[in-house]
Amino acid sequence: MMPGHGDAPAAGSAQDHREQKPARRLAVLISGRGSNLKALIDACADGRVNGRIVLVISNRPEAPGLAYARDAGIPYSVIDHRRYTDREAFDRALGDTLDEHQPDLIVLAGFMRVLTAGFVARFVDRMVNIHPSLLPEFRGLHTHDRALAAGVEHHGASVHFVTAELDGGPVIIQARVPVCPGDSPETLAARVQAAEHRLYPAAVGLICSGRIHASGDTLWCDEEPLQQPLLLDPAPESTQPCAGTT
Repeated sequence: MMPGHGDAPAAGSAQDHREQKPARRLAVLISGRGSNLKALIDACADGRVNGRIVLVISNRPEAPGLAYARDAGIPYSVIDHRRYTDREAFDRALGDTLDEHQPDLIVLAGFMRVLTAGFVARFVDRMVNIHPSLLPEFRGLHTHDRALAAGVEHHGASVHFVTAELDGGPVIIQARVPVCPGDSPETLAARVQAAEHRLYPAAVGLICSGRIHASGDTLWCDEEPLQQPLLLDPAPESTQPCAGTT
């Protein structure tokens, strides 16, 4: 059966009988608090991800998330986008810095920059992003406000490979959360972010294990085309209900 909804595999299960591959080299790009960076640092440290973060880059010198890299002894760099005349110049500097560290995978973790098509092509099939919605719903910004305005019952987050289309790359795996009565954008955002901290290590773990890879617009899971995004919690009953509801 083709992998799809309800068939999310554990990151290492398919290689339990094979020799462990060398840890993949990861570069993580941030702009702010870095909570997903912290989740990835922890996942690499405890073996849930067969990867090693070799570089953290922020486009904002004041990004609080840089402290996580510093505390973990991970090399980090600041490439301040305000010092560059245009997006192309910034992206060239960013790409050159990444190339110096030769990452196998580039992980966008709250990196608030729209990347140029040239940059995306430079790292094609090697770059993933996490987006706070169940893509293709609510691409772009203000996803929680828009989900509440639309009256959806479930919201969530998606991890996808990056293409030149904003939030349009093939989706690997999603996490779903309920929209509760009385939710504000802030309470919904907190629920989604908690799910993200489980979702991103799961997605990166699948890539680092070799179970998931991209080739153009096609995703492969265990050497079969992935027809639909995987779900982190495939059974509807595994999604925690809203307090006071059944």
